[in-house]
Order: sequence, then C-alpha cells, then structure tokens
Amino acid sequence: MTNQELLNLAINARKDSYTPYSKFSVGAALLTADGKVYTGANIENAAYTPTICAERVAFFKAVNAGERHFTKIAISGGKDQQPVFCAPCGVCRQVMAEFCKDDFVIVLGTPDNIKTYTLPQILPDYFGPKDLN
Repeated sequence: MTNQELLNLAINARKDSYTPYSKFSVGAALLTADGKVYTGANIENAAYTPTICAERVAFFKAVNAGERHFTKIAISGGKDQQPVFCAPCGVCRQVMAEFCKDDFVIVLGTPDNIKTYTLPQILPDYFGPKDLN
C-alpha cells in the first residue's frame, strides 16, 4: 500500500472522531506486515485524561485482534475538513516503540504533501522491550 493510499484512509477515519471540546479530529491508519489496515479516530472526554488518540485506537484494535507486526501508520488531523500535518503525541510514540521496529514508518500529511519519518527519528533513544532484556 502506498503512503498516499494509507494517508487517504487516515483522512477518512477522521469522520469517526468524537471531539466536542477541541473540535480537532484525528484519524490514523495502521498497516500490518501482512497488509491489513486498522483505523482509529480520537475520542475526547470531558475529564480530558480519559481521552484517547487515533493512533492508539488503531494500535489497540490491531493488537486486540492478534496483530504484532506493523510496517507503517498514517496520521491526519485538523479542526476543519482540510487536514494539516499532525504529529503523534509522546504517549502514542511510546506505544509505537512497544510494537514496532526501527524501520517502522510514520506518514504525516495532507492530500497534497506527505512527510515520512522512522520511529527513531520521532523518538530517538526510546525505551522499549529491548531495554528489559
């Protein structure tokens, strides 16, 4: 699956967001090593702490379905219909570190412009399962 195709799925996933407070909807599309895609959208809560990001929704759906091998994720967010660059938060980066290898690709973009990063680029010197061996 191309980066643009995955990004289009993330953009589409934004429609499932629940964002009555920030109005900032985020969608994510996570690609497994065997080609399956799991999508997620952010879900806010009035107490804020229980809010969950789109990236973690996608990861947790995939992990709950038995998936453990991932190649890339696309993320799209914004306050209106026009997506903007939307980087993952620190907690989501740490979840990526739990389940992904250094070659895992993070795709950020708009319909007209895409940026890609690897996990070590967005979370250098991360703490992960390797540190507990």
